[in-house]
Amino acid sequence: MKNILKKSGYRPVLKRFSLVSLYALPLLMAGACQQPKSQTTIQDKDSCVVQNPVITVRYSADPSARVFGDTLYIYPSHDRDQAQWWDMEDYYAYSTTDLCHYKDEGLIFEPFKQTTWAKKYAWAPDCIEKNGKYYFYFPTDQDHIGVAVGNTPVGPFKDPLGKPLVSRNSPGIAAPRDFIDPAVFIDDDGTGYLLVGQNALNIIRLNDDMISYSSKPVVLDKVKDLPHFFEAIWIHKKDKKYYLSYSDGVGISYCMADSIYGPYEYKGRILDEVNSGTNHSSIVEYKGQWYLFYHTADLALATITADSPDRKYIQWRRSVCMAPLFYNEDGTIQPVKQSSSIKIPKIN
Repeated sequence: MKNILKKSGYRPVLKRFSLVSLYALPLLMAGACQQPKSQTTIQDKDSCVVQNPVITVRYSADPSARVFGDTLYIYPSHDRDQAQWWDMEDYYAYSTTDLCHYKDEGLIFEPFKQTTWAKKYAWAPDCIEKNGKYYFYFPTDQDHIGVAVGNTPVGPFKDPLGKPLVSRNSPGIAAPRDFIDPAVFIDDDGTGYLLVGQNALNIIRLNDDMISYSSKPVVLDKVKDLPHFFEAIWIHKKDKKYYLSYSDGVGISYCMADSIYGPYEYKGRILDEVNSGTNHSSIVEYKGQWYLFYHTADLALATITADSPDRKYIQWRRSVCMAPLFYNEDGTIQPVKQSSSIKIPKIN
């Protein structure tokens, strides 16, 4: 995004701050109305204030947040600098150990160069660890889900199959629209599942190797099984309850069940519409607190002037944001309000 940021006068946040730069930042910001706020401002020794979006070095969307060891990793899709559609090409990763500072881990996978079968549209990915290996799931061509394997959370990742793991025409798959948005989940008994689809959700029980499956997929219908389901599925488990969260078209809704296969009960919205049109989120627990990661067009709106012809393309130039997530006593999720800044207590 060097060309956009250079024109607007915006500079990505440095990974290290000096005391001088921290005290000077408010003065600099006061005279630069087109500049977004700094990614992170240290408030005191016990907390920090995180400015959304949390990733500003390049555009990022569809975040999959995962915790490996003591580090939280974000695996988003990558909106190109001059994007005019969802024609993403590659994947970058980011990491944090305190939710205040985010490290750019760099380019981790290029499906059109590192596979022989993927041709276009590297959209929302996911990643998970099992038995010391990291499995990176990615959609391409609106038809296929691939998997790449690495020895670290940031690769290098390689395609072990030389073909998609599953496609829209695979036996038992329902794909009334795009076959996209893989979300992977490992249950308490070690069984892995791949959830994927748009307008129909396919739940695929993976074999122990995480790169194959033998059983027939279970399909959940968007009308009778998952009310308002459109795309961007995510699954997490808390207190023996399964939570499916997903895009309902503009916001993020969720359902709850006692089994991964349902039946699921619709519980409402977690997040209302954002300014990027689409939304895609993930939910993760990190050091005792739950968080929601999602995307907006805030960075594009702050860096592309109102009179620029590029202004009409902001829905394809998105950036990852985050917010703390809280549960009610009955297990339901409290709605999240979008905020430009989040106070994060010091994490040990």
